[in-house]
Amino acid sequence: QVQLVESGGGSVQAGDSLRLSCAASGSTFSTYGMGWFRQAPGKEREFVAGINWSGGIIAYGDSVKGRFTISRDNGKNTVYLQMNSLKPEDTAVYYCAARWTLIGTLSQIGTYDHWGQGTQVTVSS
Repeated sequence: QVQLVESGGGSVQAGDSLRLSCAASGSTFSTYGMGWFRQAPGKEREFVAGINWSGGIIAYGDSVKGRFTISRDNGKNTVYLQMNSLKPEDTAVYYCAARWTLIGTLSQIGTYDHWGQGTQVTVSS
């Protein structure tokens, strides 16, 4: 069982940056693929970024490409999401997720087994 705890959310102005962190419990973190998803009020949860167990495969949602960067530190059991040039439309609750399977792609929400509680990101114009 993996427990995930996100941190780093907050309220910022458009153009600012934030870095989200997701700390995972357990000794098997390095075997999991990790992802960041977000959900705005009234909208479905959407894929933001994903990274495989080694960091060798990374994927981004179209709306964040070139602005967000996902990374992981297996020694610290932590995955990060660096968010630059934030826009009001980035406002959402951001969730960290872990997946055991190697089947499918990092963007497929149904392949994730464990979820954090979420952290709010609010970007004002």
